[in-house]
Amino acid sequence: MVEFYKHPLGEEEIAGLAEVIHSTFLTSGPKTKQFETEFAILLGAKYCVGVTSWTMGGFIALKALGIGPGDEVITTPMTFMATGNIIIECGATPVFVDVEPETGNISCDAIEKAITPRTKAILPVHLYGQMCDMRRMREIARKHHIAIVEDSAHCVEGERDGIKPGHASDMSVFSFYATKNLASGEGGAITTNNEELYEKLMVLRQHGMNKSAADRYSSRFKHYDMETLGYKCNMFDVQAAMLLPQLSKLQERLARRESICQRYETAFRNAEGISFPSVLPDSVHARHLFTIWVDPAIRDAVLSDLQDRGIGVAVNFRSINRLTYYREHFPMPEGTFPNAERIGDSTITLPLYTKLTDEEIEYVIEQVKESVWQLSQPLLA
Repeated sequence: MVEFYKHPLGEEEIAGLAEVIHSTFLTSGPKTKQFETEFAILLGAKYCVGVTSWTMGGFIALKALGIGPGDEVITTPMTFMATGNIIIECGATPVFVDVEPETGNISCDAIEKAITPRTKAILPVHLYGQMCDMRRMREIARKHHIAIVEDSAHCVEGERDGIKPGHASDMSVFSFYATKNLASGEGGAITTNNEELYEKLMVLRQHGMNKSAADRYSSRFKHYDMETLGYKCNMFDVQAAMLLPQLSKLQERLARRESICQRYETAFRNAEGISFPSVLPDSVHARHLFTIWVDPAIRDAVLSDLQDRGIGVAVNFRSINRLTYYREHFPMPEGTFPNAERIGDSTITLPLYTKLTDEEIEYVIEQVKESVWQLSQPLLA
């Protein structure tokens, strides 16, 4: 059995949790502040706001920009549903545009064509860890006076053209979900270089209060106030304690995942019936996920067959216009996004994590090749 994912947490994370449990703060306290400081330094950002999830982080990022009813936000259909959902939760309208055929990332040409007087922001997704063309996107945003909020759930370590997540946008939102390269089970963070947005985010994540729990209990008493209608999504020290020891290990773990991906790519490059997304030059791929593309006619059969062979697999992602809610509320007929739909109908995500052994990697390669070849034969007959 080759599991789809195994987390890398160990004794340092356990020690960090023990330290928090024996301290005063379980909620947002000194560990959260330490993580925010160190994560901002890692990303080259002025500010970091820790949150409970990518979803809530993305939501309050849009709220901080004042996005609401009547506004449009351009994003990609090749993403997890949360990316579109937060736009709807703000009362705004998601405007989906197609993706690049070679990477699955949102197309800058399609973005520019979709801009209207109602467009207030672009929400790109750095799919699988390959950064979008942020240089071009920044030029488009400046030309049309609209904001950019990056979905960097896959892309802590990514870089392209010398730009890291958050360097060419108003805010970048990260996920620390259980399977992410930096994981605390649940959790997320927002980075920004804009002090005004930072102050808004800090208030929005804690009910709209002007003082955090840590501030209220670590200084002389001062009555709290509620400045705006906020939410409850502050990172807490239990999460931060798991995240902090991992920061220094990110590059070492990236190197291991890169090695695994290189072996996959070498093995599948000339394999009949298998292709995979491109890794672009002048970029550092965060290598969050490794996906292959097979004929849509056999994709689901290959998924099932690989599971029967003891290999954990997933689909990242179905084009969002395939999902029932979006199909019913935002009619986007089949063929609206030919590249995203092709990728969504053909993609299979393979195991990719640092605990994969060489023997397991070879087993995955052999079984994938055999499965695709066998199931392709009726199509060739």
